[in-house]
Order: sequence, then structure tokens, then C-alpha cells
Amino acid sequence: MARGPAAAGQRAVEGMSAVSVQQMADRVAGLMEERLKVRGKGLADKLRRGGRLLPRKVRAEAQLLAEAAERAKVPKLMLQLDLERVSAAYDACLRYLRPLGRGARARGYLLNVAAGSGLAVVVTAGLVVTVLAWRGFL
Repeated sequence: MARGPAAAGQRAVEGMSAVSVQQMADRVAGLMEERLKVRGKGLADKLRRGGRLLPRKVRAEAQLLAEAAERAKVPKLMLQLDLERVSAAYDACLRYLRPLGRGARARGYLLNVAAGSGLAVVVTAGLVVTVLAWRGFL
């Protein structure tokens, strides 16, 4: 019997059931709703509504996961699934959709507000200078 992380991963994939494939799809669907604000009932519905928000490779992986979740509902079709490929697709989706921490989100929000305010100040100052020059005060 093989030992090590590769063997442990292989045993985990072999022990994967229809429930765990569905749980993977539900987790990705939940992350899509949380991170991308895409509404829908399941992963397939969310991909149909907001798949364009994902990069092409991640969208393809999510589509594979959605199809696997549908096939996993039927026991005979579950046997046809490449569970290693499904697991890799799940990992790729998680890497992209994993939410940022609270600090990173707050920092991003503050930077966006500061950039917007700075732009407004620069545009207003430019307009004031233009009007003053046009009126002959400068």
C-alpha cells in the first residue's frame, strides 16, 4: 500500500460520494453568490446567470463541477465520473472564489473612496482654473 500525501489524496478521491460532489457544487455556488452577487438556485443556474463574471478557465471548471453534481444524483452515472478531475475543478474554483479577508475588503473600499474623492478634487480644481483663465483673472 502506498504512503504519503499522494496516497492520502487518492484514498480521499476514491471515498468521494454523490453527497460530497453535491457539497462541492453547493460550496462553489455559495461562494459565487457571496463574492459575485449572483443569484440562483444551484450552481448550474448561477453559472447560467453570472458565468460571464468568471474567467474562462474557472467557468469551464465550474461547469464541469455542475455537470458532475447532476450526474452524481444517478448512481450509474456516478461511476462514470472522473473524481480526480472533479476534485481538481473544485480546487480551481475555490482558488478563484475564496473571499478576501475583512481587512483587505475594508482597505480596498477605503482606497476606492479616496481615489474617487481625489479625482473629484482634481477635476473641480481644473474647472476653477479654466473658468478663471476664461474670465481673464489669470
